[in-house]
Parts: sequence; structure tokens; C-alpha cells
Amino acid sequence: MEIEGRDFLNTPPKKTVRFGGTVANTLAKLQKGDTSDYELIKHQLSDPDIKDAQIISWLQEFRTCVTQLGRDHEQLIYVVLKLPWLGRSQAVVEEYLAFLSNLVSAQTVYLRACLRMVITNFAPSKIYYDNASLHSHYLPRTFDHCHQALQLITRYVPSTSRFLMPILSDKFPFVQKSSRTLECYVHNLLRVSVYIPDLRRDIIELIISKMLTLDVSAPRSEIEEVESGAQQDANGASQDDCLFDMDEEEDSPLDSSRPDGAVMVHPVAERLDTMMTVLLAYIKDICHVNGSLDIEKTKALYKDLVSVFDKVVLPTHASCHVQYYMFYLCSFRLGLAEAFLDHLWKMFHAPNQPPVLRQAAAGYMGSFMARAKFLPVSTVKACLDLLVPWLHLYINSQDSGSKAFCDVNLHGSFYTACQAVFYTLIFRHNAILEGNMKKGLAYLQGLNLERIVMCQLNPLRVCLPAVTNMFAAITRKYQLVFCYTIIERNNRNLLPVVSNSTGGNSVSTNTNPLDTFFPFDPYLLKSSGKLIEPIYQVWEEPSDCMIDVPKKKVRKGSMEEEDDFLHGGTPHGDSGVGMTPGSYDSHLHSPRSVGSPPVSFLQRPF
Repeated sequence: MEIEGRDFLNTPPKKTVRFGGTVANTLAKLQKGDTSDYELIKHQLSDPDIKDAQIISWLQEFRTCVTQLGRDHEQLIYVVLKLPWLGRSQAVVEEYLAFLSNLVSAQTVYLRACLRMVITNFAPSKIYYDNASLHSHYLPRTFDHCHQALQLITRYVPSTSRFLMPILSDKFPFVQKSSRTLECYVHNLLRVSVYIPDLRRDIIELIISKMLTLDVSAPRSEIEEVESGAQQDANGASQDDCLFDMDEEEDSPLDSSRPDGAVMVHPVAERLDTMMTVLLAYIKDICHVNGSLDIEKTKALYKDLVSVFDKVVLPTHASCHVQYYMFYLCSFRLGLAEAFLDHLWKMFHAPNQPPVLRQAAAGYMGSFMARAKFLPVSTVKACLDLLVPWLHLYINSQDSGSKAFCDVNLHGSFYTACQAVFYTLIFRHNAILEGNMKKGLAYLQGLNLERIVMCQLNPLRVCLPAVTNMFAAITRKYQLVFCYTIIERNNRNLLPVVSNSTGGNSVSTNTNPLDTFFPFDPYLLKSSGKLIEPIYQVWEEPSDCMIDVPKKKVRKGSMEEEDDFLHGGTPHGDSGVGMTPGSYDSHLHSPRSVGSPPVSFLQRPF
């Protein structure tokens, strides 16, 4: 890496004048047992009021004898690595970068220490929080210099990437840090993935894992309660009971860099919203070049993102928002959405996969088909043509056997697939029927839904009551299936659900292990939600499908009760925002708190 034409390895140090013994003489004295000058150097380097000229002078001398600074001098090197070089003059920055280049080239034993020093500065220090002008003016420069340093180290030590990921993980700020701290660190990690592409998948996995920690700690019902309470009361709802409280020392006005209406009152949701905004901006910037989708780059990113999805997102229970990064990516091109659905289908269809992952995959399929506005009806029908025949084959294998009874542990995959089909048809039946009612009805009749509903496994007994009742209303309207006799019998008998366990059969009532399988329930985060709204299908209850069957009572406060579909009405906020998934808007500035340009990941001068 060259800055202003300088090659750091081959450029000799500038001539300077400094009083006192040189570093070389001090090291020679140390070998003879005289430590006085050695300690004096460490003391002078630790001076908090050290001047730029002094730093430059010291660094130039260290460069001349860097080959002598082996492991025996690690205390001295650690003092040098603590020098306040960031935020100094350009001359100091260049000299420090030259020193780092010489040091890691000659003494690789200090590689980890140099990397830790650079990565530590990926999150702004307290001085930037206390001074707004420093924050807006110097912080972007600080980050740029950090990335210059990291790229120099990578250039001269090609094996750097092997040592970098553990440090990036170790230096990740605690999730209770402020939104701004998390935003800056995540943004800088993603910048690293641009010039060290071998680490991209690991970096994305690290970020998404941290986001999942926030996501599962902020239940949908809790976010809605806090946000609605803030709207009703100017003082907002109490946040004392939140699992992660904001660090008081970082709770400054600089965190509120967005309009009031775009800031989440719930502190965990606000941090997650900030990180989602950065991640979605990164996905858009990587996939688009000059405003047009780059197919090859998009395919490569898709492979990384779906790999992370399989590893950390799919097995995670009760995440509400993080999985939307796949939803957003798939909106760029139909081929991506179809590839994602095919991937989920293969996951569900693979008998060697753990049952919990197979059920999760079916839940994702149903929720994605129902909620993805960009998904054409032909793709939905193609997926139904996979799921429904599988259900019929499953019924063939079970209906005449000894296990043909309602058991959610034995037949969990079957029930999840049933609910995915019912849920999809609730949202998509109009699209299937419109244009050619006769052809659409023939297609739905060909699915033979009546056999699925009437089978001995009794899926209506297990599926979520709101899904069951709406499915019954729609299928009755079009005379596809008459579900109400079964629903009434299930409600009247109130038979317990039988589950097999190690100790024998156990009996429980009101058990519904499928009731959380709606991973693409309405998106509640305000800032990043601006990207999701235009591509998201909200629930619009059919006016001519009256549900006149008494519903089974659903426990209060559950996630289902918070879903707009399960409320049975059109949700608030159902309005367009006049943007497309590929647009470049000002709210994507990332990190917004330091004034970076919108297309920050690809157009920064490194």
C-alpha cells in the first residue's frame, strides 16, 4: 500500500533532530544491563501531551532498528502501539503506517498486537461521544486510517486473515452498548469483508449471530407494547425491565441522528434496527454496481448469506427480524427467491435433517410464499405442487398404519407442511383465482385438500386456530373443503394431544408446537423497515369470508395475537413509501452517525 507515492518498506526515515540518546543506543545499553534510558523512552512515549513532532521523531528512529525489536522488547512495542496516532496530522498518520508496515514485516510476533490495536478503533472511543464536532469531522477519517493500516498489514503479511477473525469476534462491542457503537463496528467489519473477501462469510456470520442475540431478547409483543405506550404517553413506556440496558456513558444526543418518528423507543429494538439498516445497505451495495444488479456478485453473496442462514438463523427459535435479510436479498431477482424456496424445500424434504430444522424450513416456505409481494403466483403454485403431493404421500404411508393418530412429535413435519399450505392459500388464493376463475378453481380442486383435512392425522386439530378458521372460511366459499364439521368436533371433544416420550405416552391439552412458525410476521423495526414495506404483503381480510365458527382460545400475549393476520384486520402502517428495493436513499447512509456516503462499502478510497 502506498500513500502519496510512498513505499513504506523502501522509504528511508526523514532526517530529524531530537535531543537525548537514540533508540539504537538505548537498545545497546539495555543489552549491557543499563535500563535507565529504556525506561525513559517508555515514559516519554506514554506522555498524554506528546506532540506530533515528537511522535514522528520516535517512529522514525524505531523504523531504523525494527529488526532489533524482538520478543524481548514487547513492553516497549506495546507502548508504541498505544500512541495516539489517530486524529493526528497526516504526517503522523503516514509515519505510523510506515512503522506498522516495517514492524509486521520484520517481527511477525507482533502481528496479533498490531491487529488488536487497529480493530479496537473500529468502535469510537469516549472522546468522540463527548465532542460532537470531533464525532462528525474526525471519526470518518479515523475509520479510513484504520482500514488503511489493516490493508497494509494484510499486504505485507498475507497470512493475516488467519489471525484476524478471533480478534474481530473478541473486540465486538457488548450488545448493551449504544446503537452508534454497534453501528460503527458493524459497518467497519463489513468494510473489511470488501478488501479481505475470504473472511466475508465469517464476518457476516459473526454479525448475524450478535444480531440474533438482540432479536430473541426483544419479543414482538414487548416491542409493540413499548412502542404503543410511547405513542400514548409523551414520556414513553418504562424501559427498566429490558434485558439489555443502554450504557449510560454513551446515552448522548448523538444517538438520535434520525427523525423522531424513525427512532425505536425500545432500546434493544433500536440497536437491532440500526444493525439491520447497515446490513441491508451492505447487501444492496454489494449486489448493485452503478444502480444495476450485478448477477455474479449477487450470486456469490447469496451463497454466503444462505450458508449463514442455515448455520445460525434457521436453528434459532423466536427470532423476529434478522431473517429478513434473506427476504430483502430475494427481492432483487426472482431467481434468488426461487433458489431460496428450492433450498428450503430440499432442507424440508431431506430425511437425514433433524426434525426441528425440517419443520423450520417448512415454516419459512409457507411464510415466505404468503408474505413476499415480489413472488409471482406461478412460483407459489410450483411450491404448492411440491408440498401438497408430499402431504398425500405421507398420508398414504400413515393412514392405514398403527401411528395414524394425532401426535405432534411423530408427525411434526406433516403438520408443519399442512400449516404452510393452509397459510399460503389464505394469502394467495385470490391471486390463484383472479384472471381465470374456472382455471384457478380447477387447480385448487386438483390439490385434493379435502383428503388432507379428513385424514386420520387430523391437521386441523394441530394447526393454529386462526389459520384453521380462515382456511375453513375460504375453502367453504369456493366449495373446496367443508372443514367446520371437523373443527366443531375437535372443539367439542377437546381431546388431548398424545405425545410419545422416553417414559411412555404422555397426555397434554392445548398444546400447539406449530404456533410460532411464521418467521415473516410483520416487520416492526422502523428505519430498516422502510426497505421491507414495499416488498411485503400485509394481510387484508376478505370481506366476504365470514368466520362464524367459535375460535379456540389463544393465550394472551403470544406472538400470534400480535400478528396483523391473526388480529383479523388490516394493520396500521399499510402504506407505500415510494421506493424500490434497488433505490439509493439517504436513510441508507452507513454509518449514519459519522456522515459516510450512501454507497460506502464499494466507493470508499482504501
